[in-house]
Amino acid sequence: MKIIFKGRYDGNPESIPTYEHEKNANKIKEFDDMNKFGIIMNFVSFGFIILLGAIYVLVAGGIDKFSTVGFIVPFLLLFPHEIVHAICFKEESYVYTNLKSGMLFVVGPERMSRSRAIFMALLPNLLFGFLPFVAFLINPNLHFLGTIGFISIPMGIGDYYNVFNILTQTPKGSKIYMHQLETYWFLPEME
Repeated sequence: MKIIFKGRYDGNPESIPTYEHEKNANKIKEFDDMNKFGIIMNFVSFGFIILLGAIYVLVAGGIDKFSTVGFIVPFLLLFPHEIVHAICFKEESYVYTNLKSGMLFVVGPERMSRSRAIFMALLPNLLFGFLPFVAFLINPNLHFLGTIGFISIPMGIGDYYNVFNILTQTPKGSKIYMHQLETYWFLPEME
């Protein structure tokens, strides 16, 4: 595993390191315009924040229970979130910023199993979102964790989109890889 920090994404997909395509590779249908994708995902994410915030208020017993620091921490976790994605790659991964679209992202050309691709997409959301929120649901006095969770869960909306695409567009046994900003799958040849 090697994590390479590339900095600001220049908008040119050809600047992203890739490998040659696999023969019989199939492109997963995704948004073509990264800026449009970011805007739509941020809008959907806001809806989830409203829903989870309402659950938080019901469980905590009032709006006054929100943790101010808990509101700030998820934004401090944006970069660690991407690092958790990056450490899931066995080979090189590349961390980019695209703040114009409100996103940070990690790409890597490595071929990985379908289940590992799903795990890689979900792990930071489990660690920084679902685990704190579930801890709060179990113990409603954990306002700090509840606030972190309800803000962090929607921030992973792009990851959930990727998992949805993998689950609905790829067969079991397939391998997943990224080529520039697009995701592909293929079935490995039987030996």
